[in-house]
Amino acid sequence: MRPVPERQRSRGEAPAAEAPVRAWAALRDLFRLILTCGAPGLGWRLGTALTLTLGGKVLGVVGPLLLGAAVNRLSEGRGAGVQVGAAFAGLVIGWTVIRFFAAAAPQMRDVVFTPVAQAAQRRAAADAFGHALSLGIEFHQTKRTGSLSRVIDRGARSMDFLLRALVFNLGPTAIELVIAAGVLAKAYDWRFAAAAVATVVVYGVLTFAISDWRIGHRRALNEADSEAAGRAVDALLNYETVKAFGAEARAAGNYERALATYAGAQIKATNSLSLLNMAQAAVMAVGLALMALMAGFEAQAGRMGPGDVTAAILILMNLYAPLNILGFAYREIRQSFIDLEAMSDLRRQRPEVAEAHDAIDPPPGDGRGGEVVFSGVSFRHGARSQGLEEVSFTARPGETVALVGPSGAGKTTLVRLALRMIDPQSGSIALDGVDLRRVKMAALRGAVALVPQDVALFNDTLAANIGFARPDAGEADIRAAANAAELTEFIAGLPEGLETKVGERGLKLSGGERQRVGIARALLADPRVLILDEATSALDSRTESAIQDTLRKARAGRTTLVVAHRLSTIADADRIIVLRRGRVVEEGRHEDLLERGGEYAALWRRQTRGK
Repeated sequence: MRPVPERQRSRGEAPAAEAPVRAWAALRDLFRLILTCGAPGLGWRLGTALTLTLGGKVLGVVGPLLLGAAVNRLSEGRGAGVQVGAAFAGLVIGWTVIRFFAAAAPQMRDVVFTPVAQAAQRRAAADAFGHALSLGIEFHQTKRTGSLSRVIDRGARSMDFLLRALVFNLGPTAIELVIAAGVLAKAYDWRFAAAAVATVVVYGVLTFAISDWRIGHRRALNEADSEAAGRAVDALLNYETVKAFGAEARAAGNYERALATYAGAQIKATNSLSLLNMAQAAVMAVGLALMALMAGFEAQAGRMGPGDVTAAILILMNLYAPLNILGFAYREIRQSFIDLEAMSDLRRQRPEVAEAHDAIDPPPGDGRGGEVVFSGVSFRHGARSQGLEEVSFTARPGETVALVGPSGAGKTTLVRLALRMIDPQSGSIALDGVDLRRVKMAALRGAVALVPQDVALFNDTLAANIGFARPDAGEADIRAAANAAELTEFIAGLPEGLETKVGERGLKLSGGERQRVGIARALLADPRVLILDEATSALDSRTESAIQDTLRKARAGRTTLVVAHRLSTIADADRIIVLRRGRVVEEGRHEDLLERGGEYAALWRRQTRGK
């Protein structure tokens, strides 16, 4: 029998030789996920699948005995004619039926158990994905998105492989070895059992040893594969930069060199795999030859019949069949344990910003907007030497409060704190008198809406992107929000109107069009607090003027926090908070701050010089 070819998979992270494998913990997580997957008929499906698996293994041992008995009966009764033929035919038919059921049992098991495996994978992947989304911005800023996606995907797929390899293949094969050894010892001689066990043990030890040696080759292959894929994806994602600098040939050359490294690693991995397959084939051949010789000598001595020789060899061949994939399974099982652990570790990751168990809704809105109070708020990001220090201010209901200051002053951090994407390290932030840490997350997201400087859109229709803020919104509501964001004329000029696909991250739209979609989305949410983080920075002067008029109307009945670099856009704010190095250095109206001649006045002069 020829060993099953090894599957090549790109791994990108955590080489099997280097990552610790906590097998029992991973198995515990695996069975917990299965038992809680909620699959229909979980109990009977599990029981039936295990029964079919073990039954198939038992039949795999019993079948050769029937065939051996048939051959013996045929050889012993050459003069009995019809009786011998009938007995032989009956035994052969019995062997055929048993062999069929032994072969069919795994297929029936898959039919029964696949809904459970799929439910467990779906539940694990969905839970891990939802948990990843619940983690804070600090986690996502330090985690590569592609790697995170692959952790979830590989972790879910590893469950199916571990089930099939361990529970339904190698585990039952070990049980089959014990049964086969017992049958061989009882039916024939203990030496047959010893030969079968010794052959399987040598086969396994040799396979594990060569597989461990091959891990270095696999690691080099995976790293080369990840490098080639990374270069390709990087160039495709940044194709505009590549084209702008005429670097197409350079990018293609880098990709080709990465592929050449991958090809060299693939040759080494393939050669070492061929060595493993030949070593396995040699052990199989020696084991079968030893069993055949022993059976032949026993038959010559009259202690075994011709059928017994056939049965002994068939039993050993049946044991070998699932061992064909042992080398592949050993490496993949180790990697699957690592993949499952990585997903389990992700699921155990505690969110930096978590909803309190006694969280409440904020007080009902009164149509005037929400009150936002920052009280002695301090926060320093791990990657910065300075952060917010003792920031205190109040945005009263219906007020428009602008946050200005040089880059790095802390404006974006204040926005994230107001949205509770991060929590202050000291101090507190309150919405309508309730600390944000005591407000239900869903209620907070419904009460506060953001229009960021760089609006990221889903690769979906305009209607879906605008309606994302309120899934129950009808087409009339979406069109009203689009009209308020000055999108009506733009949508009317599109062949598919609101059903136009915007492309990945909205790249089919211009920066100004994306910002208007972001504004429409925020207006559709109808929040009591609206945060505008450079919401018109990508607009031309005419559109910006129109949007500013729209935003002034949108401020009615809600509190607005505006982050701006162009001071002309916030000159009409009710109050302006001036930040410098994480501290509030000035606060007041536009005219008052100009009269003081401080930080704000200096910023204003720099922006208006020459006008």
